[in-house]
Amino acid sequence: MNPATALARSTVRQLIELGIQDVVLSPGSRNAPLSLAFHYAESKGLINLHVRIDERGAAFFALGISKATGKYVPVVCTSGTAVANYYPAVLEAYHSDIKLMLITADRPSRLRMTGSNQTTLQQEIFGKFVHHSADTEVPIDIARVLAGSGPVHLNLQFDEPLLAIDESDWLKGIHPQSSPRPSLQRKTYTPTTQRNVLIVGHDRAGFEVEEIEELARNLAAPIIAEDPLVFERAIAHAPIIFSDQKVRMELRPELAVVIGRTTLSRSINSYISDAEKLVVIDPRLEKIDTAREASERFFAIPKVATSAVAKNEDWFNKFAQYETKAEQAISELPAWSEGNAIKTIASEIQRDTALFISSSRPIRDFESFSTPRSGVVTYANRGLAGIDGNISTAMGIATFHEETYAVLGDLAFLHDLSALAQPTKDPLTLIVIDNDGGGIFSTLPQRGVEGFEKIFGTPHGQDLAKIVAGFGISHEVVASVEELKVAMRRVHPALHIIIAKMPDRESNAQSIEAVLARYRELVAL
Repeated sequence: MNPATALARSTVRQLIELGIQDVVLSPGSRNAPLSLAFHYAESKGLINLHVRIDERGAAFFALGISKATGKYVPVVCTSGTAVANYYPAVLEAYHSDIKLMLITADRPSRLRMTGSNQTTLQQEIFGKFVHHSADTEVPIDIARVLAGSGPVHLNLQFDEPLLAIDESDWLKGIHPQSSPRPSLQRKTYTPTTQRNVLIVGHDRAGFEVEEIEELARNLAAPIIAEDPLVFERAIAHAPIIFSDQKVRMELRPELAVVIGRTTLSRSINSYISDAEKLVVIDPRLEKIDTAREASERFFAIPKVATSAVAKNEDWFNKFAQYETKAEQAISELPAWSEGNAIKTIASEIQRDTALFISSSRPIRDFESFSTPRSGVVTYANRGLAGIDGNISTAMGIATFHEETYAVLGDLAFLHDLSALAQPTKDPLTLIVIDNDGGGIFSTLPQRGVEGFEKIFGTPHGQDLAKIVAGFGISHEVVASVEELKVAMRRVHPALHIIIAKMPDRESNAQSIEAVLARYRELVAL
């Protein structure tokens, strides 16, 4: 057996034995030994092999699978620029602590810096953004590489010949194992306050909804959730409620417990900063967000030392009072607006459905305008909140759900358009909020500055329906709430795209301003 084949087969066998079930592969020459070994493993029913031609999209596709499964997912590529295309997904995986395994094929180390074709300095190319990096030409113990969480990198040096001459059944007798989920040590926390709130970032720091709801009960604390689609009893429309300084002061908490990161609303972060005491719970405090400040920090949800804190009904009633005022202000949105479109999606999506939400305006609109509910499994790339790779991530997530929706802005959609060259065969409906450009910038301070449209608004002027038709993908255009409801009630066996053609960006910004102004009026009454 040649060394390249031996290295590839050892790697694949170990991964299967460690419980790896899904592998994402991009075609290439230098990674041929791995490609052949993984294909053979799939033919034996031991793994699912997903082939994606674009390495950038492949990495996000693997990221989506890892989000949905909680397992390490290898993404495999050839040498050279292919490796660099992994970088955006690596950064997202690092800051989200997602289990992404990068397996990059390389030339032998003796060819580095010699001008050899497609040879660069791949070893440790991802620097501090991977928790383990190995550069090898011989088999190594992969169990050590996958011992923790977050992205890891295995750079394998393959010398020629690259093709196998030994056709033996090298996977005979293999026994895949499932690795147990590591349990974090739980400390004890003794609350001494009555006016408590529990604020949950969009990814919940990886904790289960039930764990968080139990903590809220023990603290007698209202839940304020960036993702209101999984917490039915969360305070609705929190960003609007806390947009008024008077309200923030009236609802100022003695204790704010924050789970994960709060990255969406400036008003909620202002509210958190007003708390008398801040407790942060997030495993990432240990190795990623090490400089994050709080009165107390926990890596896992603590046990509440005493029996549940007595519920302060007046405290909860104050929140309910402002919820009602925010709901009244939202009711005055234009019938066909981005806020109402998102509100409609949030209410119409069926139970036991997965939903991926892209960054920029869509995820903020879900937080502000949707009514809290449960029964939806939600995902978002909030590690660095980029708009790249969103279609690919949604496709990866869709491989593990019976039905998946994704809501993207038009720029996020165009940014990952190459993913449509290999449309998923799993049931996935993409809803594209098409406002012809970067709608979020019309709601930020740079709105109206000289040159705004060119450098911030960036109108694309594209007919998205024609673009989708060019890929031969099922699609439709909607321009009202009624049409959107009808479109969402149709069942599609594979990829389907709904293009929600919205009014112009300036109108949307004005409608949000009007909601906030109306809310302030109601609060002042």
